[in-house]
Amino acid sequence: MKHQNPSKIEKLLEKGVKIPNPQSIEIGPEVDIDRISGDGVVIYSGCKIFGRSMLILQGSKLGYEGPVTLKNCQLGPRVELKGGFFRDAVFLKNVSMGSDSNVREGTILEEDSGVAHSVGLKQTILLPFVTLGSLINFCDCLMAGGTSRKDHSEVGSSFIHFNYTPNQDKATPSLIGDVPRGVMLNQRPIFLGGQGGLVGPCRLEFGTVTAAGSIIRKDELRPGRLIFSGMGSGGSMPFMPGMYQNIKRVVVKNIAYIANLMALMQWYAHVRSQFISDDFTAPLFVGLKEKLGMAIDERIQRLKALSQKMPESVIAYQNYAKENASSRILKQKNEFFETSDALEEYFRSQENMAIEENLRDAFLEKIRQGVQASGKDYISVIKGLKDTEKEDGTLWLQTIVDHVIDGALEFLPSFNT
Repeated sequence: MKHQNPSKIEKLLEKGVKIPNPQSIEIGPEVDIDRISGDGVVIYSGCKIFGRSMLILQGSKLGYEGPVTLKNCQLGPRVELKGGFFRDAVFLKNVSMGSDSNVREGTILEEDSGVAHSVGLKQTILLPFVTLGSLINFCDCLMAGGTSRKDHSEVGSSFIHFNYTPNQDKATPSLIGDVPRGVMLNQRPIFLGGQGGLVGPCRLEFGTVTAAGSIIRKDELRPGRLIFSGMGSGGSMPFMPGMYQNIKRVVVKNIAYIANLMALMQWYAHVRSQFISDDFTAPLFVGLKEKLGMAIDERIQRLKALSQKMPESVIAYQNYAKENASSRILKQKNEFFETSDALEEYFRSQENMAIEENLRDAFLEKIRQGVQASGKDYISVIKGLKDTEKEDGTLWLQTIVDHVIDGALEFLPSFNT
């Protein structure tokens, strides 16, 4: 069978890309093969590669366990995607994903993170070392924690992050750890036991452990807690679609998530940018920021979509509560709806913020010194920072998070009562 675009295949082979069965793979005409390294890259049978922004760096391997389809993804060095579908995602150095993966837009897997087989990710961010087991659906969340590949946050097999509600919205992002401390690579790992779940939006503190089979429905912001839950006694109660009795909790959780993503963008712009090298090329850096931008935009749009449901929610709540309807809850719903455009505009205005520049610049000087001493290996430099230096970096990022949250809540004064 003659391949539809043999010239690209031939050029990849000439570059040194190993393709055991050239006739079995497909390379889209828009793919720039200059963005595919010839150094140790292997493309096994049945793989398909599409998209103008595709990037594959040295040592990466595609399709060892089953065919891989890639579209507009960026792969750092020694990434192994063993089988599945991957679109609009970025994978940094030494990431591994097992067969039957399904990874979609806005997903970022940072260095040394790993995923076993049959895992679905979308709008998911895993900071370094985070490891997921098999048969997992883990969309719309950020997870951090751990200090190395031997001391990492982990999600057990058959775990679900419940990210879609009976009210048909996805304003459900969960923070498992956080950005200001998580990027310092010095926090206690988080363990989410298998055959369990997390109902978004939710927040879990570093050091949290959930027992196998537990469904987590509430925040746990105390460190070092073991969470366990049983099946409960069961039962039935009235359900009023669209009522949203606790809209404040949902909105505040979404704002906090957006604020953390914006802090991560500042980290990328000012810290990650210091590590441009053969292992972290400029195109990979561009792809990383692009995918984080997708994640921020997704969360802003999901929050706005939720706000547009508030007029109907007011009616549903009044019909349910009648004379017992809380004026405070009604005011929160109306305020959230009326300020939705202004709130979106506010978030957009913060994407290039400059907060605590003196604190930031002092921390960046420590990064520069680390690069001079240890080279441009990101993990080595961050782990090599002194504890006091990491505290200064965390303070800078937390100031960003607090600034975004405080500014957003100014549009929602009833949420502060």
